[in-house]
Amino acid sequence: MAEPNKKSEMLYRRVGNSGLHVSVISLGGWLTYGGHVDEEGTMKCMKQAYDLGVNFFDTAESYAAGNSEIVMGQAIKKFKWKRNDLVISTKINFGTAHGDLEINNCGLSRKHIIEGTLASLKRLELDYVDIIYAHRPDRLTPMEEVVRAFNYVINKGLAFYWGTSMWSADEIAEATGVAKSLGLIGPIVEQPLYNMIDRQKVEGEYQRVLSRCGVGLTVFSPLKGGILTGKYNEAVAEPPKDSRIAVSQDKYTSSVRKVYGSEVWNAEIQKVAKLKPIADRLGCKLSALALAWCLKNEHVSSVITGASRPEQVVENVESLKVLPKLTPEILAEIDEVLGNKPQLDQARFG
Repeated sequence: MAEPNKKSEMLYRRVGNSGLHVSVISLGGWLTYGGHVDEEGTMKCMKQAYDLGVNFFDTAESYAAGNSEIVMGQAIKKFKWKRNDLVISTKINFGTAHGDLEINNCGLSRKHIIEGTLASLKRLELDYVDIIYAHRPDRLTPMEEVVRAFNYVINKGLAFYWGTSMWSADEIAEATGVAKSLGLIGPIVEQPLYNMIDRQKVEGEYQRVLSRCGVGLTVFSPLKGGILTGKYNEAVAEPPKDSRIAVSQDKYTSSVRKVYGSEVWNAEIQKVAKLKPIADRLGCKLSALALAWCLKNEHVSSVITGASRPEQVVENVESLKVLPKLTPEILAEIDEVLGNKPQLDQARFG
């Protein structure tokens, strides 16, 4: 499934049933581009990623109110990268920062999908993106309208493929079915939350739809906001002062901060602590184990990572060396520690 790059240790995988190849480690714009990392730091992280063979960079119209797309576009111009060497994706749904009225600047209406895509391209200073995602479902807009709008974007050369993010299996199947019935292009990829702790959706709910619809996965939050790095294992009373949970003000981090030290939090930390001996035995960091574990899922095309320093980018790519070490026995040991492997519904999957 994965193809090695002769110039580096990077691996590439096809996205779903498409012919598009992406690096298995990618760099996301939620934190890096225009987030709590300054522009200079972002440029260094992107350069380091590209030099290590990363070709896939992900962002969204909502990240840092559009600044994520702006900084990504500036980096591409600054380093004079060839557009055909890159796979760029952005996501459409939450464009309220770009208008005076919320109405029609969010959601998946034909109006916002097309106008939002054009606005994203303007901020990116690009003629097209490779993948345009529906950033969360819009249950107020008919699925046929959504499918037709994304096909319009593709037909106009503004994007090559479209995908979904945090959709249910039923919604992905519906979009695929609508597209097929109309002779149109369906989604090729879903971008879900997936990590050692959050497994139910990907390994349970999605199992049937991924193979039936030919949809690949580009997963986000593989380290669960830093929890799976082990940095919080000893910080019982409050998070480390230099940690993301302590310093970042984004909505996700703020929500995590509210449950810090709770019973649920402590239960997760205890599981993470029990994974540390396995990582030590494999000669790797806990973060590398977590990233490699995600990539052992054959449906995962790429793991979208964040970084505040180039050194973190290097560490993320180094996780590929752990992949061959994750034998069935090691994976079973990890499952035993986590105790959260989804049980498939035998009536549906048996």
